[in-house]
Amino acid sequence: MNVENGGGTGRGAGTGRANGALPVALLRRISANRPAPAAGECCEMCGEPIPDAHQHVVDLESHAMMCTCRPCYLLFTDATAHMRYRSVPDRYLSFPDFDLGPGQWDELEIPVGLAFFFRSSRLGRTVAFYPGPAGATESELPLAAWDGVLARNPALGLAAPDTEALLIRGPGPGRAAADCHLVPVDACYELVGRLRRLWRGFDGGQEARDELTAFFDRIGRRSVPAPANPAGEASASAASGGAASSSRASGSRAPGTGGFR
Repeated sequence: MNVENGGGTGRGAGTGRANGALPVALLRRISANRPAPAAGECCEMCGEPIPDAHQHVVDLESHAMMCTCRPCYLLFTDATAHMRYRSVPDRYLSFPDFDLGPGQWDELEIPVGLAFFFRSSRLGRTVAFYPGPAGATESELPLAAWDGVLARNPALGLAAPDTEALLIRGPGPGRAAADCHLVPVDACYELVGRLRRLWRGFDGGQEARDELTAFFDRIGRRSVPAPANPAGEASASAASGGAASSSRASGSRAPGTGGFR
């Protein structure tokens, strides 16, 4: 058997080696000429590379956030269009006169001192989420209790469905009054993700509390005061929507966790 010629193939001397080397050289050339894969994130709609700081689109059916490039983002900015997706705006408002009456936070049945609220057009009601070691957990939201908050603060009706959230921090140590900001809903999920990574122990721990304080400092600098009596005041009562929600999403409700008080 002619080992050099590839085990007696009948080819001329050296041809087996040459033919065996050709595919390897070809593969090397193809590999060298292949475009390098895009670094970082890509648009979840068209696949184009996007920078770390990018915008998001909400899937109205699942409430999932999709990272998008600017052209794809602009396709879904019309809030009146009947589409499955909606672009998340970049609006930050503060409510200097936000008024949470005695016992109203407890009536909302939020087990920690922080939650965000937004109206789901798919469900036809307002939903509430709070942070925890498992991420964002949906809380039961008593309709009457939420209507009471809206009645005292009609300006909260400014929030756009699905894409804007009311981020409320309840009263706690060193903070006699609650505060509220209207923020893009993706900012709330970003905050919850940061707190999840830092969460320690029963109540979140000092690192999580420091992160929360820094976050509110940042959005406080970005926010502009909301008008006290917006034209859309009548929409506030509609923002509560149908029946109360049940505890679900990314974890079951954990009564008494008591974080961020």
